[in-house]
Amino acid sequence: MVKVMDLSGKGSEDVQLPQIFSTPLRPDIMQRVFWILKSHGLQPYGRDPMAGERTSAEAGNPPTGRGISRVPRVKGAGSGRSGQGGAVNSTVKGRLAHPPKSEKVIYLKVNKKEKALATATGIAFTGDATAVAWRGHKVGKLKFPIVVTDDLEAVSKTEELRSFLEKLGLAEELARIYGGVKRRSGTPRMRGRVHRKKVGPLIVVSNDRGVGKAAASIPGLEVVSVDDLGVLQLAPGGVAGRLTLWTRSAVEILSSRSKEALKVEA
Repeated sequence: MVKVMDLSGKGSEDVQLPQIFSTPLRPDIMQRVFWILKSHGLQPYGRDPMAGERTSAEAGNPPTGRGISRVPRVKGAGSGRSGQGGAVNSTVKGRLAHPPKSEKVIYLKVNKKEKALATATGIAFTGDATAVAWRGHKVGKLKFPIVVTDDLEAVSKTEELRSFLEKLGLAEELARIYGGVKRRSGTPRMRGRVHRKKVGPLIVVSNDRGVGKAAASIPGLEVVSVDDLGVLQLAPGGVAGRLTLWTRSAVEILSSRSKEALKVEA
């Protein structure tokens, strides 16, 4: 049994935790499944197969006896490229030695039971205070797992959400994530990755009635439906123990499904 925290940051009533929070902790499986699922968002890329080879360069036949190196050379005369090496990887404007190929298989697969076990152990890690603190979250003397009232789902203003997190005892955590926003320089900025931010708390809800909009202005804070919950949200970077807030209805949904979709063997 755990206390359900109301919007004032105080325990109001007790709720029974589902059996899934007692799943054996398997960080090895969770990390493996994380990187497999991460591959599903990658886009294939590769060089043009003819890149660097659209040239008239040929090697002599035989290539010896000319007093010059044996690389293929561009044909013709009267231009800057005439007589220069080409078509091989050791020359200017030549091909790459081992370029990336778009046909390479980068989409990895995972067994359903293994994926379910990884999700279950990720949920169990949210109730481990040692793992949450080791990941870098500032949690003070909070007891885990953290279950909050369903009224949180209807909070639609960022200031109200920040006030609730401070009353809950996460003022130091908020300072950590606000102070962790950094501006990148160079190539990442040209590609849209201007800011780097720390991973903040995760709020798991049964029905987003406005809290997702309120959380959008807080860096690192993420809101996810319990129906969409997975290893990517529970263990960013493949590291277990993300600070997670569960609404009461989300915990009840886990209880109803623990014997079906989320029941796995240890």
